[in-house]
Amino acid sequence: MKTMKLGSSTLEVPVVSVGCMRINSLDKTEAEHFVQTALELGANFFDHADIYGSGECEEIFADAIGMNASIREKIIVQSKCGIRKGMFDFSKEHILESVDASLKRLKTDYLDTFLLHRPDTLMEPEEVAEAFDILENSGKVRHFGVSNQNPMQIQLLKKSVKQPIVANQLQLSITNANMISNGFNVNMENEQAVNRDGSVLDFCRLNDITIQPWSPFQYGFFEGVFLGNEKFPELNKQIDEVARKYDVSNTTIAIAWILRHPAHMQPVIGTMNEGRLRDCCQATEIKLTREEWYSIYRAAGNVLP
Repeated sequence: MKTMKLGSSTLEVPVVSVGCMRINSLDKTEAEHFVQTALELGANFFDHADIYGSGECEEIFADAIGMNASIREKIIVQSKCGIRKGMFDFSKEHILESVDASLKRLKTDYLDTFLLHRPDTLMEPEEVAEAFDILENSGKVRHFGVSNQNPMQIQLLKKSVKQPIVANQLQLSITNANMISNGFNVNMENEQAVNRDGSVLDFCRLNDITIQPWSPFQYGFFEGVFLGNEKFPELNKQIDEVARKYDVSNTTIAIAWILRHPAHMQPVIGTMNEGRLRDCCQATEIKLTREEWYSIYRAAGNVLP
């Protein structure tokens, strides 16, 4: 597995992150086998959140990997907080309580990275800064980031927070590529020219923030996957053609398309299927040509001006 630096930090991470949101769909033996397969593939970065399975997923993961001091040194653990029932909460109290709860469920003393999950409009940057300082000074969190935030929200946070923001989790796939499309359509009067995220792609590149694409196979919000979907015949035809050239699966090409972007993103893979996880990891060995990348982009219905 190829590795990369996470944001501006010195933390060396695998190019593919293993998302654990669905690990509670596996039984004990399946979960143990899945985690071991990930480790064998070099995919030792595990992404969590306090809301995944209402915390159950963190507990299942810790048991599946047999968390202890020796194992902890070999893996990178990320978790998130901020989403509560009917609200978002970036209060100092909630952040600190959430991290402590995640650490207990994960059976570890620290998180390698901790992200604020969804923007809280009632956020007070000074409060977040206090929480981050406490977490850093206590050794409970080593690196900090955000999720689903635009440039101005990050700038507002940075007004008080001194720690570098090393990651930003954002939805991105071949069919959900507005952060890329609006850059093609500058000053154009069409739908793809609409800048919905404040040029977050360029902002993250300029500020050494690693984008962690989530739902890399989804179209819409959570409407389904585009691979093998009759709604996307041209896209699947093009992906399959490129897949045959490299003798890999369509899954591999879908991830290779994201990895080809020079922003050096770290996609979060949510599958609990070991075969698909292998296919995703194989994408790190492929570099699509410029022609192949654009042909897949266009086949998804994206129009170049």
